[in-house]
Amino acid sequence: MNRAFGVRLAGFVLSVVWVSTAAAQTPYIGYVYPAGGQQGTTFQVKLGGQRIDGTSGAVVSGEGVSAKLTKYYRRLSNQEMSLIREQLRELQRAQKQRKNGKPNREADAMIARIQKRIREWVNRPACPALSSIAEIEVTIAPDAKPGRREIRLISARGTTNPMTFYVGQVPEVTRKPMITATFQVLGKEAFAQRKRPPEEEEETVTVPCTMNGQIASGEINRYRFTGTKGQRLVVSVHARELVPYIADAVPGWFQPVVTLHDAEGTEVAFSDDFRFKPDPTLYFEVPRDGEYVLSITDAIYRGREDFVYRVTVGEVPFVTSIFPLGGRVGEAVNIEFDGWNLNRAKLPAPGPDSAPGIYHIMARTGPKVSNAMPFALDTLPEGFDKESNDDPAHAQQVELPIILNGRADEPGDWDVYQIEGQAGQRIVAEVLARRLDSPMDSMLKVTDSEGKVLAVNDDHRDAGIGVNTNHADSYLMLELPSDGVYYIHLGETTRSGGQEYAYRLRLSEPRPDFELRVVPSNVAFRSKSGTMVNIFAIRKDGFDGDIRLSLADDSKGFQFSTMTMPASKDMVKIGMRTHLRGTAKPVPLTIVGRAAVGDETIVRAAVPSEDRMQAFLWRHLVPAEELLATVFNPAFRPQLKRSPPELPDEMVEAAKERLGGAPTFTQRQVEGRLRQLRGLFEEWLLTDSFYNRKVAECKASL
Repeated sequence: MNRAFGVRLAGFVLSVVWVSTAAAQTPYIGYVYPAGGQQGTTFQVKLGGQRIDGTSGAVVSGEGVSAKLTKYYRRLSNQEMSLIREQLRELQRAQKQRKNGKPNREADAMIARIQKRIREWVNRPACPALSSIAEIEVTIAPDAKPGRREIRLISARGTTNPMTFYVGQVPEVTRKPMITATFQVLGKEAFAQRKRPPEEEEETVTVPCTMNGQIASGEINRYRFTGTKGQRLVVSVHARELVPYIADAVPGWFQPVVTLHDAEGTEVAFSDDFRFKPDPTLYFEVPRDGEYVLSITDAIYRGREDFVYRVTVGEVPFVTSIFPLGGRVGEAVNIEFDGWNLNRAKLPAPGPDSAPGIYHIMARTGPKVSNAMPFALDTLPEGFDKESNDDPAHAQQVELPIILNGRADEPGDWDVYQIEGQAGQRIVAEVLARRLDSPMDSMLKVTDSEGKVLAVNDDHRDAGIGVNTNHADSYLMLELPSDGVYYIHLGETTRSGGQEYAYRLRLSEPRPDFELRVVPSNVAFRSKSGTMVNIFAIRKDGFDGDIRLSLADDSKGFQFSTMTMPASKDMVKIGMRTHLRGTAKPVPLTIVGRAAVGDETIVRAAVPSEDRMQAFLWRHLVPAEELLATVFNPAFRPQLKRSPPELPDEMVEAAKERLGGAPTFTQRQVEGRLRQLRGLFEEWLLTDSFYNRKVAECKASL
């Protein structure tokens, strides 16, 4: 890493840390459970977060999925728990007195609600940021497009951050949601572990099936199913993909492990990852009829309510590799692909009108679609490596500019390309492989005609890939010292190889460019007011120009003065304003940047992103689908869910007599107590009489 890039990278990291502090008061969700469902179903979803009081609904990206709020549980304090316990005792005494009389359905329902809150209450949550709970009802249309979506809550303070949510195609089963995990005390961890009845440790399912669960500390979930000889089963897990980064867990995410045993308990398959991805995937051809048990746990037996997973088991299509990894804009390309259960499958490339960029394509076998694979489109001419080009003596001659599609065909394979260059000419060699889901860990080297090494690179950090922590793609930019022949050597660092080790190698003169990220992906405005967002620039191929920032033309009701990000900066904080009093629903916004490169003006849309911490230290900008804005009136008060009863004056006088008339609490303490009582009353956890009595005591104590 050269010094200039290192300085810029350090500034980028510090900027992200500062951004996270500035955005500390926005509503947040840390998990969604279950994190998906089958087409044509309606089901309940639990979301855990903080500052989500006033939640009014939820929104799911794309079409065919709707969601509505059914319940919201805020975190209760110790004082509030004392109040509802006292209320419970009174109700239970009254229940015993009417044991042989007529039932009181309202009182019995309140007893059940209070018992549920007490049963699920945790004094010291393992993660307070997950302890407020919202429950929503999700409906997925039968024709909803399968695959990844994003889900957010809509609250009084705006929308939350997005979380991954999947639309599946096979039947699903969902384990009972976990209650809030308890903080573990060193040496007493066993007291914080979940105590589950034996019947919940293993479930019987019928494949194909998607199993939804949450892993608690030290826990193993098991699923028993019947397999038929010859079945080609794919077992694929979504876990790290659902929650990419966990701030207080090393290595920074749930690391699932899956194991398959036969009826005799013999291990027949195991996986703890899929190539470089933490989420495991395995292929299992059933050797004989019988029962099999699939187990899933965390690699080091951690767990908590945000250790959410989805495991799909069945003869479903799964693509393991494609070639080439991309193509030229507007030109047809025949994609070769390999994987499991892909008989008669088709994998279409992006349409001819698609712009340059990375697209996610899926193979289709009848009505079923596979996992998504990234596919890159560019404007440069395309070519393919021609074996054997393993050394300079057999180098493949190419002309700049070009993108070469190739493979590390076997362990230890090197592909060598020969170019003609002039003194002072600047060239770029860039590999796209790991960023396109290839397992290849590339190494680039440039030599002159005499074999002298001019430049070498193994890994190059791309800040635009927010979920990739293994930056294994190589990048070089250098100035040629003289006219002559030069060789670009491309190899695999780990000396691995095979048909899945594909790459795209760009050889060209520098193409100055940039990408933008806007943080956060949810922007909340008070009525006719303003707020701040942060724009990051990821500069490419030495681009060091100014970038003019503005809102897209269709951003009606929102504006900010066009401003310029100077060449010396990679991040600016900009103010946005609105003249709206409020919004009925979140409004998508687009921020664009314009920069002059020679005689050309480059226009790039800012990608909405979330600032996420990994394992106490590293920070990443995780891309989101939309930048959503909401405008709210801070004076607005939602309609009372339950109107409090009138307080008779004689109740206050009676309370004063009981207290002796001397003040016992300050005004501030009483106001806090009244807020607690009002909240519990609105949640139907207090009766009218109990509420009035406690309010009278508060007023009498002043």
